[in-house]
Amino acid sequence: MALPNEIVLRPRFKFEVSANNEKLLQSFEQTKTTKTTYIVSRIDDHIFIKFPKKDQHFWSPQLHLEINAAKEDLSIVHGLFGPNPTVWTMFMFMHFIVAGLFLGFGVWAYTNVTLNNSYAIQIALTIFMIILWFVLYIAGRLGRSKGMPEMHKLKGFMKDVLSSYL
Repeated sequence: MALPNEIVLRPRFKFEVSANNEKLLQSFEQTKTTKTTYIVSRIDDHIFIKFPKKDQHFWSPQLHLEINAAKEDLSIVHGLFGPNPTVWTMFMFMHFIVAGLFLGFGVWAYTNVTLNNSYAIQIALTIFMIILWFVLYIAGRLGRSKGMPEMHKLKGFMKDVLSSYL
């Protein structure tokens, strides 16, 4: 049973191509010199496609492709859209901080309850952390929707490069 893709902040896809993975990787290598609208970099079986710095904004996505050989003339392309790694790391760090504070305030509230002290401030702070987590999630979703047109451009570029093999 497939799960809906509603809650995913970093969309993924996977498909098969009837070609050797080295041929596909070389196709992307050749675009480095001919296409200036995208920056293409390769590390082993991984291709990273992003926009030049002058065309990027805070929410600009990048496309990470992993092209693996399945058989002699069959490759599997795994794709992952995501924000700039620095932005993604910052968001994960902020989520970690909010989760840690949520646990800390929860323990503090529990301690005050067991000691029969006032715990209204601790409960309020714990609830505030939940609200802050939702705000971070909504910000991530808004960023993804703002970068959606660029995601379509990146996927279109990928399909153009692979068009002779599809």
